[in-house]
Amino acid sequence: MSTQWSALAQDVLGGAVISRDQARAILHTPADETLALLDAAYTLRKAHWGRRVSLHVLENAKVGDCPEDCGFCSQSSKHASPSGEAPMKSVDELVAGARRAFAAKAKRYCMVTATRGPSSKDLDTICAASEKIKAEMDIELCASLGILNEAKAERLVKSGVDRFNHNLETSERYYDQMVSTHTWKDRVATVQIAKKAGMDTCCGGIVGLGENEDDLLDLAFSLRELDVDSVPVNFLDARPGTPLAGRPLVEAGAALRALCMFRFVHPRTDLRVAGGRELTLRSLQAMALYPANSLFTQGYLTTGGATVSDDHQMILDAGFELELASGETVAADPVSVANVPAPSTPPLAQITRKAPANAC
Repeated sequence: MSTQWSALAQDVLGGAVISRDQARAILHTPADETLALLDAAYTLRKAHWGRRVSLHVLENAKVGDCPEDCGFCSQSSKHASPSGEAPMKSVDELVAGARRAFAAKAKRYCMVTATRGPSSKDLDTICAASEKIKAEMDIELCASLGILNEAKAERLVKSGVDRFNHNLETSERYYDQMVSTHTWKDRVATVQIAKKAGMDTCCGGIVGLGENEDDLLDLAFSLRELDVDSVPVNFLDARPGTPLAGRPLVEAGAALRALCMFRFVHPRTDLRVAGGRELTLRSLQAMALYPANSLFTQGYLTTGGATVSDDHQMILDAGFELELASGETVAADPVSVANVPAPSTPPLAQITRKAPANAC
């Protein structure tokens, strides 16, 4: 009965923690109960986030020729059609990217490098850019730089980085079928190091890697055990030249059920609908805002996405409002952001292949 989802939402609002069996039942919701499930997930979202939506912008600070072998990523140097490597963007380029994100009314700007972990030189650039950005504008900063140690995490905090992203991607059981150059526990350790240093933690995964239902549940509950601050949920958009090339898209209804499951497992968490949403959800993208309270705009690391104007229009049409880093809420305004340029990332096919740099 559809009333069970409403009752479950009320139980969670009252302090109940859903069980694995209840989370599994969400994934098996019949199609004719989808709206009831979304409404129940929205009950939780509204209690903690109101009708606020925060926009996040990714900046590819260093692209390609990554020494890791993540099977879903076209930036790995290990695949049949490896990318090349672009040089690390300059401090000025990263600050300019933050200005574009701020103009787009984004709450958060995330600088990302394709690497095992940040070299001292790359960390110098990220930290210098962070200091300049924080001195100039009110925007939250996130960094996604691979594996961290305590000293590097502390440097990021001192430079003004608010949040660190390091996704678990999938369950511990399934992880070594996707990656062999580091372990699932290595990722958990980095999340813990970032948290200990004082950064918020952004940690999620990818739906559609070939995992089974228990793997997806394991991921959701592992993230709850880690007590992360933000959970981005990606849907695989399989890249040519990677081991997952040709894998089909997640079905739209299954994607919405997965988002609802993550919301019930993480009722208070910043839940983000992330990579692959445009292709996976298509005309149902606005429905994702009922369980999720944030989204990436202007594309991803190796794939394009909706324009910031399109996302503003969707948010406006659905009756939501934007949340800024200041805490202020403003109306979405597709006209005012229509000319904000997207982050600049060179096409992978046009990047010159280089030997991997030392990532220690």
